[in-house]
Amino acid sequence: MKDEREGTAAASFDLRQMTDARVRLGRFGAGVPTRAAQSFLLDHARARQAVWSEVNWASLRAALGELKLGIVEVESQAIDRATYVRRPDLGRKLSTEAAKRLAGMRSGADIVIIVADGLSANAIDANAVPLVRAIVERLLARRLSIAPLVLTSQARVALGDPIAETLRAQICIMVIGERPGLSAADSAGVYVTYSPQSGTPDSRRNCISNIRAGGLGIDNAADGVASLVADMLKTGISGVGLKNALETYCREAVADVAGGARLPHRAL
Repeated sequence: MKDEREGTAAASFDLRQMTDARVRLGRFGAGVPTRAAQSFLLDHARARQAVWSEVNWASLRAALGELKLGIVEVESQAIDRATYVRRPDLGRKLSTEAAKRLAGMRSGADIVIIVADGLSANAIDANAVPLVRAIVERLLARRLSIAPLVLTSQARVALGDPIAETLRAQICIMVIGERPGLSAADSAGVYVTYSPQSGTPDSRRNCISNIRAGGLGIDNAADGVASLVADMLKTGISGVGLKNALETYCREAVADVAGGARLPHRAL
């Protein structure tokens, strides 16, 4: 009877119900079943389409305009999508016109939020509006000032540095389309950087990724962003430095509790 129950439990356990990854595909002869092969080709086509498509900027402008923060549009030095894909370095630099446009808008706000197409237009079309709304709601609840929203095309993550530097924002929040994979072509990521400047290394950024309907939810992602912002403002650091500081605090707190001390209320 026990063996029968174990067999039933094993039969009902299906990894495919727990992940979008390509697991338990089965096989047909020396290859995979036709359905799995066709699914692979479809997912590959979706990933390519996400990279080469253009964000619906008109719809995005209209929806984000309801936040009443103001919107400014800029572009990188990559003049088209083909250049953007082949020359990542140009996607990290503001065009001359964009730099001039921002120069007259020095806001000095606490936060600048940037929405960039990145490598997935699908991710921005599907997630940017509710995600930005949720982030803005949490930042305003903390009484933080927010610069006009920046929409940017042909952009890499590091393009946020010269944008935030020019606007004199203390923290840069970059919402960007992530590189699509074969299990998800609509994932957005958020990169948060304290005191961003041109040439800021990636080690000074904190990232929240896989934001999509089948991954990390909008509210959880926005909570994570708000928490990062609060920690950065308290410590004056971001990226690996912030991660290490938080880990050190957690270890010390655990040691204090294990030693019978009350958990201290520290800066973090």
